[in-house]
Amino acid sequence: MKHLVVAALVLAVAGFVGTAAAQEKKGAPDAKANPTGTWKWTVNFNGTDMERVLKLKLDGDKLSGTLSGGQGGEAKIEDAKYKDGEVTFKIQRERNGQKITQHYSAKVSGDTLKGKTEFDRGEGEKVTRDFEAKREK
Repeated sequence: MKHLVVAALVLAVAGFVGTAAAQEKKGAPDAKANPTGTWKWTVNFNGTDMERVLKLKLDGDKLSGTLSGGQGGEAKIEDAKYKDGEVTFKIQRERNGQKITQHYSAKVSGDTLKGKTEFDRGEGEKVTRDFEAKREK
């Protein structure tokens, strides 16, 4: 009887471990992923490379930070969220008297932040660009 109980426990544990491994392979969010840090990437704008620097801080469930680079200087991020390994936020800048809102969404994977930014170029024309940032060590 003891052998049956031990065998049942071994099978139960093996099933649990197998289920966890399957979830990880399916792309389940990395529970250890954390967006806090300084992230950098380069954007080419009209033939000129410009470095972007995103500083993020996750405090509990509150995400805050700034984005700098380009002509707009440093901008505070707004409506920032971090959930299931994904960062979303927006920034607002002013150019030639017109407010421009850029929306960002990206997945955290170790020291890589990979995602998209979208903004309205004017007259309803949406522009989407991919980016891949690396966390500064």
